[in-house]
Amino acid sequence: MMTYTMALQGFGVEDFIKTAVDCKMDGIDWISTYGRDPKELKKMSHDAGLEIACHTFFARKFLAGEKDWLDEIKRSIEDAVIMGAPVVMIPTSHKDMDRDAFRDLWIEALKKIAPLTDDAGLILTVENFPGRKSAFVTAADYYKAKAEVPQLKLTFDDGNAAFGEDPVESFKKCAADVVHAHFKDWYIIDQPKEGYRDSLIGKYFKSALISQGDIDTAGVWKAMKNYGYKGFINIEYESSEIKADKATQIAVDYLRSLEP
Repeated sequence: MMTYTMALQGFGVEDFIKTAVDCKMDGIDWISTYGRDPKELKKMSHDAGLEIACHTFFARKFLAGEKDWLDEIKRSIEDAVIMGAPVVMIPTSHKDMDRDAFRDLWIEALKKIAPLTDDAGLILTVENFPGRKSAFVTAADYYKAKAEVPQLKLTFDDGNAAFGEDPVESFKKCAADVVHAHFKDWYIIDQPKEGYRDSLIGKYFKSALISQGDIDTAGVWKAMKNYGYKGFINIEYESSEIKADKATQIAVDYLRSLEP
């Protein structure tokens, strides 16, 4: 359960849990704490039979250039420890600057964050993030950070990787460092159009439900299985054409149909 997917449509904490149970999911990735006590989120998750797979939190103060940004990160790390999440992920978002310079900025931040997650016993990850100005899209982008922050791992996002390279091949390049994953889908076209996002490969992307877009989900699934990936996969859907709880069930059913 990727709580972000449901929160986009106005669903709340209890809805996240209910849908995860209804879809017979095994785990949950808490994308922020939604103003709730992390102890409460831990209890609700465990009472429902859900393992907390990850805690994803945002670095809003860092992106805003505020001096006390690391204090915000420390609080989120503390939340992750309380919840018992083994992995944390920080979305790197966008900034109106050269993407190589933006990546360098993030690398310097990650150098400061990594000792904190090490001390907390957490695995620190970033994800492939979509967009022409994103700091981390391709495998090469990730490994530039990995070279300077050796303990950094990857939350592999198949849909976002497609903004820069073939997602199947991207996963293969990163397989040894993937500890968590997001699946999403996109409609992909060759010309700009309202509602579509640009990319590094000259194509344009619009959110789709897993199995209904142009991402080779089955190919990524097969590659992950062949490379021995045994972690969690978040179900991500950013559109509003289908209710989030129903969309989650459709996506889960499709992915289960891929199993031999």
